Amino acid sequence: MLACVAACSGGGSPKASQNPSGAQQSNGDGHGAPGTLPGTSAPASASSLDVRAENAQPGDPAWKNGIDSGDDHGIEGFADQVGVTSGQSFKLYVSTVAQQFAATAFRIGYYNGAQGRQIWKSAPTPGRIQPAAAIRPQVNTVTANWQPSLTVPTAGWPEGSYLIRLDPLGIAGKAGAKGARFVPITVRSTSATDKVVLINAVTTWQAYNAYGGYDLYSGGPKNDYANRARIVSFDRPYDSTGADRFQTYEQSSIVFTEKLAAEHGLQLAYATDLDLHENPGLFQGARAIITLGHDEYWSTQMRDTVAKARDTGTNIAFLGANAVFRHIRFQDSPLGKNRIQIDYKDAAEDPVHATNPAESTQDWRYPPHPRPENVLTGVLYECNPANADFVVYDPASWLLAGTDAKAGQAFKGLVGVEYDRIVADSSTPHPIQAISHSPITCRKTRSYADAAYYTVPSGAGVFATGTMRWNCALADGGCSDKMDGPAHAFAQKVTANLLLAFAAGPAGKAHPANDNTARLKPAPSEGGQAP
Repeated sequence: MLACVAACSGGGSPKASQNPSGAQQSNGDGHGAPGTLPGTSAPASASSLDVRAENAQPGDPAWKNGIDSGDDHGIEGFADQVGVTSGQSFKLYVSTVAQQFAATAFRIGYYNGAQGRQIWKSAPTPGRIQPAAAIRPQVNTVTANWQPSLTVPTAGWPEGSYLIRLDPLGIAGKAGAKGARFVPITVRSTSATDKVVLINAVTTWQAYNAYGGYDLYSGGPKNDYANRARIVSFDRPYDSTGADRFQTYEQSSIVFTEKLAAEHGLQLAYATDLDLHENPGLFQGARAIITLGHDEYWSTQMRDTVAKARDTGTNIAFLGANAVFRHIRFQDSPLGKNRIQIDYKDAAEDPVHATNPAESTQDWRYPPHPRPENVLTGVLYECNPANADFVVYDPASWLLAGTDAKAGQAFKGLVGVEYDRIVADSSTPHPIQAISHSPITCRKTRSYADAAYYTVPSGAGVFATGTMRWNCALADGGCSDKMDGPAHAFAQKVTANLLLAFAAGPAGKAHPANDNTARLKPAPSEGGQAP
């Protein structure tokens, strides 16, 4: 089992050193390694990720030192890319009251429990206070129209999920502004062939990003739904620590998977969900695509990419709940392609609902062109907030091998705060096998949460946990106020079974789904709505 070194929380919608040997350091002007011009990309690219060798490197548990909530805005920043390939530079836009700051890149992995390894550190870089963010009327889009602070080189950086820590050096003009902040960046793989691909759900991070006073849920003087943003921009920092949603919903899954991959020689690849939209060819030949914890916001192309991968033999896993729930589309920003994310959440408000109803941004399950999420995930989102034990329904499933679980056995607190359920209508794929069927009460209504596995003619298997707490169950101590040791051990064993089978090829060939939904008596199709 893994210790909960990173921030581990209870799930749900988040509203609420020395350089190691070989680490790169920028030159004194803050513009990257010698020979790298600001804003340019080095042509060199690292070879395919060797997970075993990478995680044998010494980690640095100090990667999270000094991070706080960001309420004082002492330092904050964002990158002009959500993901790059190794060797491609990116720009950091930083605002700080400090005279200088330093940026340090940490790759997230297992690293014998340290969970982070320092890859690069900048020289001290001049700090300045950037202008206040601008707000676009009517749609309430927040944009930080800042000047770039430094260019970060990535030559030799291994593929993976990274946190860039911004540290203020010498505070001026604001007492007590000492907290560090994160900027997340993905160093994506250049090929996913024969690999298990881990997806960073950047579109969901951005949807819940309230920096500047608006996200896709609320905003304005009353911070209410009516005044929410309809369009959000990646051209601004993330709120809170700068990486709250990554740490809450994805980090423990990545750490667990890297440990397992190092032990068993699995090949991993990394991408963002924006890559599902922009670069569908990247996923050809992947053994599996894994979404990690809260992957709610999907474009048409994202869905098409994953559906095509499934139908050509790539296994799919949804380790969270409420996946593929919101329909989005993109526009370009002054900083780059597809950096503006659109979701009106109401067909009547969306200007394209009459001219192009297939791209109107109400929830996927609703008219004018309904395509419910369970067509892809197997399960339908139902309700939040909720808390329940995970109750085993089919202990004969290969996913539960080695757990010694019995039918009706409950694992404490593993279901919540949002959950999914198998529904009885033509949108549910068959054969589908319920792995759990957990009694749950949400908003005074009694129901069930289901984990499910289905298979398709290509041989691909698709698994959904049906709960948002799975990620923090993969780290000992995660969600400690909700679950106990046996729940952690159970989730970790099931996940190990899943990843090992999915990495071997189309899982449905060795493990066809045993449809058991006739006796399950699943619910009718209409689930609850997320606020």
